[in-house]
Amino acid sequence: MTTAEQIPFQIILHSGNARSYAMEALQYAKQGKLAEAEEAMGKAKEAVNEAHHFQTELIQAEARGDKTEISILLIHAQDHLMNAITVKELASEFIDLYKTIGVKGAQEACVE
Repeated sequence: MTTAEQIPFQIILHSGNARSYAMEALQYAKQGKLAEAEEAMGKAKEAVNEAHHFQTELIQAEARGDKTEISILLIHAQDHLMNAITVKELASEFIDLYKTIGVKGAQEACVE
């Protein structure tokens, strides 16, 4: 089990990885490498789930009556997690668009 002091660092670590994988997936999709994009999105989802696991530890501890001290680091960690989730969801939507209209269609739409 992770100590309460380590949890924000774990959330930041896994959230950062999730965001990086999601951005990597977008780059693959832009190049028409949809299989690679899906693989990177799978990694992003795993990383978000791992970060969420640590967040859940804090919530469960509080539900048991173990109060968590709110620190700037914990707030920063939560911010990282929420940003990672948002980027992952948006990346997924963009990848779906690339699948629907194709890479060339997306590039042409950006030029107009």
